[in-house]
Amino acid sequence: MTAIAKLISGIIILTVPTIAYGGYFLLRILSGYDKTVLTDFQKSMFRAGHAHAGVLVLLSLIAQLLLDNVQLNAGLLLALRIAFPLAVILVSGGFFASAIGRGLTQPNGFIIILYVGAFLLVASLIVTGIALIFPTQSHGVHDASYSLRPLC
Repeated sequence: MTAIAKLISGIIILTVPTIAYGGYFLLRILSGYDKTVLTDFQKSMFRAGHAHAGVLVLLSLIAQLLLDNVQLNAGLLLALRIAFPLAVILVSGGFFASAIGRGLTQPNGFIIILYVGAFLLVASLIVTGIALIFPTQSHGVHDASYSLRPLC
């Protein structure tokens, strides 16, 4: 694992307690211990935000390991390393932000945050996937160990 992958993975792992606290808060609301009044729409959006945060944090950690095994220029590689955790923040944050407001029954204008995060995530996944499947050739020498045969 490269030093940058360790650093970013460590930062990502340090965000997990905030997700856990969000789960605790959500559980208190849904079980009736917290008297915060939310519409069914808001409860659904908060559940979705919490679930997406948990799953996408795991994907973001896995991406750091995968990015250690691609051949991309340093700038693009760093951008991808940052894009994955940033997408987690934008997607989950978009669910929460778009449901903030008294008595909301449909998303507010902050739903754009969710869409930006989803676009960033999909773009990062596509670039990473392509870089893993089709590694660049260094100095015109083909890597003899690379073949599509094991994928079939």
